[in-house]
Amino acid sequence: MITDPKIAILLSTYNGTKYLEEQLDSILNQTYSNYVIVARDDGSYDDTIQLLNKYAKKFTDKFHLLEQDLLNLGASDSFSYLIEYVLENKQSLGLESAYMMFCDQDDIWSLEKIHKQIDEMLKVEKQQTGTKPIPVLIHSNLRVVSEEKSLIAESFVHYQGLEIERNRFTNLVISNVVTGCTAFINEALARKAVPVSKKAIMHDWWLALVAAAFGKVIFLAKPLVRYRQHDSNTIGAKEFVKPVPNSRSFWEKVFGRKPNEHLYEVARQAKEFQRRFGSELGFKENLGLKISACMSARVGIIQRVFYRIARRF
Repeated sequence: MITDPKIAILLSTYNGTKYLEEQLDSILNQTYSNYVIVARDDGSYDDTIQLLNKYAKKFTDKFHLLEQDLLNLGASDSFSYLIEYVLENKQSLGLESAYMMFCDQDDIWSLEKIHKQIDEMLKVEKQQTGTKPIPVLIHSNLRVVSEEKSLIAESFVHYQGLEIERNRFTNLVISNVVTGCTAFINEALARKAVPVSKKAIMHDWWLALVAAAFGKVIFLAKPLVRYRQHDSNTIGAKEFVKPVPNSRSFWEKVFGRKPNEHLYEVARQAKEFQRRFGSELGFKENLGLKISACMSARVGIIQRVFYRIARRF
C-alpha cells in the first residue's frame, strides 16, 4: 500500500475573493504535499477567477482549473460535478486512487489536516478484510472563528449541538453530522455515490449516507479546520440552544400544524435514497427510510410524530 498517495482537493468557488487567498495559503503550507487542487468556479462575478489563475500560474504542479462554463450550479451540484470530473480524469491528474478532500473557499486548514486524515484513511483501509474496497468517509471537528479569525467556539460539534455519536445509517437519514469542508473520501465511496442526487439536501449529507450504508464514517475529534463565520456563509454555524419544555415555542413546535420545510426535504432525500439503493439495503435500513419518508406530510404534527419514531432507530 502506498503511504503517501496523491489526493485531489476539490474546490468550488463563488465570489470568494475576500477569503480565498488565505484558504489557499493554508493548503499550500500543509505538512503533506502530495496533492492537486482541482478547482471549479461556480459563476463568480468578482475577481475570484483572476485570483485562481494567479495561484495556478505560480504553483503549476498544485492546481488544475476546470474550464470556465459560467454556470451557477450551487454547492451540491458543483461538488458532484467535481467528483465525477476527478473520476473521469484520474490518470491525467496523476492519481493512482481517487482520494478526494472537499474545500470551502473561506475556511482555514490546520497545517496537519491532510496528514491526519490520510493516516486515518490508510489505517481504515488496511484493516479491511475483503478484496473489494469499502466506501470510507473521514471527517473532523472544527473551530468556529469570526470574520477576523477571533475564536468563537473551540468545537463546532459542541457549538452546533451535533450528536456526533449518532452516525449509524438510520441516524444519518434524519440528521447529518458530517461537515462537508472537513470531509475526505476514498474512490470506492465516490464511485458509489455519484451522481449526487438533485434531491439530496447537500452533497456531504448524501456522501455520509452512502458511506454509512455501505462502508464507514469516521470522526476525528481534533479540530482540523477553522470555520469562518460571516454574513456570506451559505449555511453558517448557529449556536445550539436546548429547548425548554415549559416554553410556549417548545409546545408550538411539538403540536403545531405548521409544516417544517426541512423535515419535508429530509423525507424527499430519504425517498430518493431508497429508490436508488433500496434493493441493496437490509430490512432495518429500508424501514428507517420508509418512516423518514412519511415526514413528507404537509402537516406539522404528523411530520414530528414520524421524526420521533425515526429517531428511535
